[in-house]
Amino acid sequence: VQLQASGGGLVQAGGSLRVFCAASGDTFHNYAMGWFRQTPGEEREFVAAIRWGTGSTYYADSVKGRFTISRDRAKNTMYLQMNSLKPDDTAVYYCAARARWIVSGYTYPDNYAYWGQGTQVTVSS
Repeated sequence: VQLQASGGGLVQAGGSLRVFCAASGDTFHNYAMGWFRQTPGEEREFVAAIRWGTGSTYYADSVKGRFTISRDRAKNTMYLQMNSLKPDDTAVYYCAARARWIVSGYTYPDNYAYWGQGTQVTVSS
């Protein structure tokens, strides 16, 4: 399985940005896919997850109501639409995947086997 993240950039506070994750190498039907973010010196932090087959979505409290995770099964691509961005959202954003949905534990990076290379999102104040 290969994941390719893209779409990061520089945006002013209050603005919007969408990041993408192109997936290849499997059918992904039962997969859990997620977005995490990381800043220097900090641990990787859960942002959002989606159950590929059903489209069920889950969010960290810090982004709920501002971020939307989605996927296009025909394109094998996952998206993270980020609105009302804050300087605290500045981080490298990583997409991740695991082959089976996990009811609890989808917020933990160690539960994901596959990772994209990360894309930088910078929110200026």
